[in-house]
Amino acid sequence: MTDCIFCKIAAKQIPSQAIYEDEDVLAFKDINPAAPVHFLIIPKQHVATLSQCDASHTAILGKMLSLVPKLAQEQGCGVAVDAAGAAAGGYKTLINSGPDGGQEVYHLHLHVIGGPHPWRGQRSPL
Repeated sequence: MTDCIFCKIAAKQIPSQAIYEDEDVLAFKDINPAAPVHFLIIPKQHVATLSQCDASHTAILGKMLSLVPKLAQEQGCGVAVDAAGAAAGGYKTLINSGPDGGQEVYHLHLHVIGGPHPWRGQRSPL
């Protein structure tokens, strides 16, 4: 898709702060972060919204989600559980779909948002 900003980022026509890339997906830091850690995972193939996905998209959606814990850990917001079972750290995942869902860029993208309590004591920006 020629006018899609995320397609242009995936094609390296627009620079990004990539944190992961393979033949199917690209993960990069959000240009306007809502928290100390905020990155996006996109499929390189253009899909406008999650609502357009069907069974043929199962592998790419699974790949995107399975990357989240690894990349979150690398970016400093993974979940750690001690021997007593107490957890620390963490992140949110979010996919906006359609105008009423808050989607602004019509290329499927998964937000990973975390860091030290970015939404505690205030209303979440997302």
